[in-house]
Amino acid sequence: MELIGYSKCSTCKKAKEYLNINNIKYINREIKENTPTKTEINSLINKYKININKLFNTSGLIYRKLNLKEKLDKMTKDEKIELLSNNAMLIKRPLLIDNDIILIGFKESEWEIIKK
Repeated sequence: MELIGYSKCSTCKKAKEYLNINNIKYINREIKENTPTKTEINSLINKYKININKLFNTSGLIYRKLNLKEKLDKMTKDEKIELLSNNAMLIKRPLLIDNDIILIGFKESEWEIIKK
């Protein structure tokens, strides 16, 4: 299980705390130092059948600065992947990735699935 997050992110800290309290082993990946590549992002989208727009951190400063709320629907999948792979802070965090699941963001009720 891999946790992709940002060490200064309060939601990521809550996710780590949840994993630790529940004795769930994971590999921590700092998103700013090891941003998912275009290939990785494309693989996530295809493997887990997720809408690429769910990967965007819509509450982030960069999202607002680039006015992506207005632009995202007009962009191609490749353009979106390019943006995400070139700017770690545009990616919604944390991402928890396991063989058959991906969890985007941290909502404890949704994360209960990993305890089974």
